[in-house]
Amino acid sequence: MLEIFIKTFFLYFIVIDPLGNTPIFLAVTQNMSSQQRIKTALSATIIASIILLFFAFLGSTLLSYLNISFPAFTIGGGIILLIISMEMLFDKRQQRKEDDIDFNSENVSVFPLATPIIAGPAAITSVIVSVSDMGSNFTNQSVGMIALASVLILTFIFFFTASKFSQIINKKVISVISRVIAIILVGLSVQYILDGIKTFLA
Repeated sequence: MLEIFIKTFFLYFIVIDPLGNTPIFLAVTQNMSSQQRIKTALSATIIASIILLFFAFLGSTLLSYLNISFPAFTIGGGIILLIISMEMLFDKRQQRKEDDIDFNSENVSVFPLATPIIAGPAAITSVIVSVSDMGSNFTNQSVGMIALASVLILTFIFFFTASKFSQIINKKVISVISRVIAIILVGLSVQYILDGIKTFLA
């Protein structure tokens, strides 16, 4: 169970990217007070949790309804993660996220923070693939949900800390960490693709 938790936690941590999203959170809430930022962070995290849990529980059903096979979705998810890892490696993902931000949004906790910043396409894809990969094993599913909840709680902690101590956020340090994580993400994404091909050919 510990192995499943670590693997799932690391995957969710990479695709949700609380570390890289923290500067974006500060940019979106730059005109808010510390208390308003904390309230926004909590609201965004809760909404993102609801979105991801929805796809965790109904994602497989949705795929079946749309007649999308699990191997096809796994390979597609791997390709998306591979693209993200390339963006992270060459420091393009952060810039793209910042370019997509709507600073004039009336409710930034819903858009762009909850979605697509926290619960973005990569996170949704990873949740569906991860839950489907665990099958009907209740214990494994529970461990996966705990890992997801842990990353979301960690995301709120990052945002909360940033709200209190915005001066400590260093974009250069985050950039270096993101590139190290990107190298690991390349391996995970390729493994997704290989697993999808293996399942398809089996």
